[in-house]
Amino acid sequence: MLKICVLDAKTLGDDVDLTVFDKFGPVQVYAETKPEEVVERIKDVDVVITNKVVLNKENLENASKLKLICVAATGTNNIDLEYAAQKQIAVTNVAGYSTMSVVQHTFAMLFYLMENLPYYDRYVKSGEYAKSNIFTHHERPYHELAGKTWGIIGLGTIGRAVANAAEAFGCRVVYYSTSGKNNNTQYERAELEKLLKESDIVSIHAPLNNNTRGLIDYERLRMMKKSAIILNLGRGGIIREEDLARALDEELISGAALDVLEKEPVNCDNPLLGVKNSDRLFITPHIAWASVEARKRLVDEIALNIEAFIEGKERNRVC
Repeated sequence: MLKICVLDAKTLGDDVDLTVFDKFGPVQVYAETKPEEVVERIKDVDVVITNKVVLNKENLENASKLKLICVAATGTNNIDLEYAAQKQIAVTNVAGYSTMSVVQHTFAMLFYLMENLPYYDRYVKSGEYAKSNIFTHHERPYHELAGKTWGIIGLGTIGRAVANAAEAFGCRVVYYSTSGKNNNTQYERAELEKLLKESDIVSIHAPLNNNTRGLIDYERLRMMKKSAIILNLGRGGIIREEDLARALDEELISGAALDVLEKEPVNCDNPLLGVKNSDRLFITPHIAWASVEARKRLVDEIALNIEAFIEGKERNRVC
């Protein structure tokens, strides 16, 4: 039997059943764990399940019984992988569990902006539509997605799924490889400047690294069409937020939708919160990954990773 603790169950949601872990042994579930609480909570357990809680040399060196760290996410940047390997602590992650959830949210964010949905909702609910002498309203015209160019920054698993859906809507798809190594032949590869100049929609599905940090700044936003919309469902920090706020206020682009920010939760002084025309900007609190189905898949995959570890098999093993 393994002794297990979940360090930040609140990030998984109260509607996801964690009793799937009970079959492995006693489970201690913590809604949240502060940095100063980590050492005490992991010191006597065999398996730690964490989403965002940082596990490093300072707290891992006291966890003498720890055999397995299960990251409840795809990224493992919150784990000191080198030290874990040194201490022979296995680390697993979960990839691909949220692909369709992120794709769905990408299009939801786009249509919210592209079809001026908040404006039309307010128009009807304010009573203005009831005063109209015609059955329709054309104050904020919108365009069809068919025939537009969709530029994708980061053509990984999620980027390819977005590309497939965009193509189904009749879009021409082009992509920029942030690593320079992706040579997908299904879609047209372009340099970043060309992609920005030609695209009507730009969506970001890339990780944050040395190649992508600050990739979209004021000068690159100026390259885009004034009618263009940019979406970031990759990582905060890829778009310079103060530059995006400025570009929106100067009407250099039509709109932006972000599910990720450089600091999460958002800082109260974030320049994006002060954009003059808020209808041009749509922000959600890092929820694209978090459909009920995706979170259930995530938990089920973690359970499979624990089973594989017990059986001595390699499954989603990081180190």
